[in-house]
Amino acid sequence: MITKTCVYPGTFDPAHLGHIDIVKRALNIFETVVIAVAENPKKKPLFSLEERVEMFKESLKEYEDRIIVEGFDGLLIDFMKNYDTNIIVRGVRLFTDFEYELQIAMTNYKLAEAETFFMMPSQEYIHISSTIVKDVAFHKGDVSSMVPEYIEKKLKEKFNYE
Repeated sequence: MITKTCVYPGTFDPAHLGHIDIVKRALNIFETVVIAVAENPKKKPLFSLEERVEMFKESLKEYEDRIIVEGFDGLLIDFMKNYDTNIIVRGVRLFTDFEYELQIAMTNYKLAEAETFFMMPSQEYIHISSTIVKDVAFHKGDVSSMVPEYIEKKLKEKFNYE
């Protein structure tokens, strides 16, 4: 099957410039990127699912004709059936990311023959993680080089600082 659509899943709590970079680069390969925002209550997200979907949409509004941002709960392979694709895009920063992601990729392949494309973020974003972004924002640090302006504003509101 040749597809023009891929799914980029994650918790995205919050989305950061590394995530945005992966989406933009995936759009060089695929016509449509479906950003699948996972509910994932095990991670105890800072932002609600609705907030995370809205922040990602706002951060990529110039690509709104080529992206779909949607929340989901359950197995990714079940969600992917809605978009008739078997292609997953995952961002990996470090070897430790790859080890974990490879297990998930192999499971998705065994369950539904889903193929996973691993992409590294651009060098200037490779150090960024949602955990680091939240930690810096919690301590009222400057996250402007890590997240889009809109998400920076939402973090400041969440942690009540200017």
